[in-house]
Amino acid sequence: MSFQGYDKNFNIKDKVAIVTGGASGIGKAISELFLEKGAKVAIFDLKENVSDIAKEMNAEKAIGIYCDVTNNNSMDQAIQMAKNYFGKIDILVNCAGIALLDDAEKISDDYWQKTIDINLTGTFKMSQKIGNVMIEQGHGGKIINLASQAALIALDNHVAYCASKAGVIGMTKVLAYEWAQFKINVNAISPTVILTELGKKAWSGEKGEKAKKEIPLGRFGYPEEVAAVALFLASDAANLITGENIVIDGGNTIK
Repeated sequence: MSFQGYDKNFNIKDKVAIVTGGASGIGKAISELFLEKGAKVAIFDLKENVSDIAKEMNAEKAIGIYCDVTNNNSMDQAIQMAKNYFGKIDILVNCAGIALLDDAEKISDDYWQKTIDINLTGTFKMSQKIGNVMIEQGHGGKIINLASQAALIALDNHVAYCASKAGVIGMTKVLAYEWAQFKINVNAISPTVILTELGKKAWSGEKGEKAKKEIPLGRFGYPEEVAAVALFLASDAANLITGENIVIDGGNTIK
């Protein structure tokens, strides 16, 4: 067996990617970069205008599909639409997520369950469904799960979020182990605070300045920086990487 090489410009030309939560924030940055690098992208999102958002990104190579990752029928319909439209699925990025925060001693059942349902169960069910498509197709694939630094360290008021993201990393390792035989690479990305529109609002002012002082590199991240790692993991350059969690946190978790 000889090394086949890879595109050193990290193009993923003619690959078909599904990005959940792809209409805003980190998911949108990933969708945009994948499109720039030649992929065709199905953007799954709860936003009612997801189709318009996809057309604005790229009318020819992007399609926006309403999808609720807590609803099996919604996921099945969205996956079938994407497969019918593009003919195959090569890459899945699980970016849909939620952060419902409260003190551990008083967090509601609703907050806990919604967090687990979207962040952990939704990520697993989408991976399971797309994993089966990839196995049936027979040419492997890449699955990339968005975890968080919250999977590795304790964060105040984040008990449900931390639990859900730690579960994502554990699940990623098992899927990578089981599906290596099918040439499906499964990896996770764990960012620190990322300056999406929501991130900017949640971490503004004194709270944000205090948090940045805890980060050795002294700043939060940008969606494009997470997208760059997702592109690497989706490309042939990462064919030997599976079951890993790549941390993008300015050194916050090395202390």
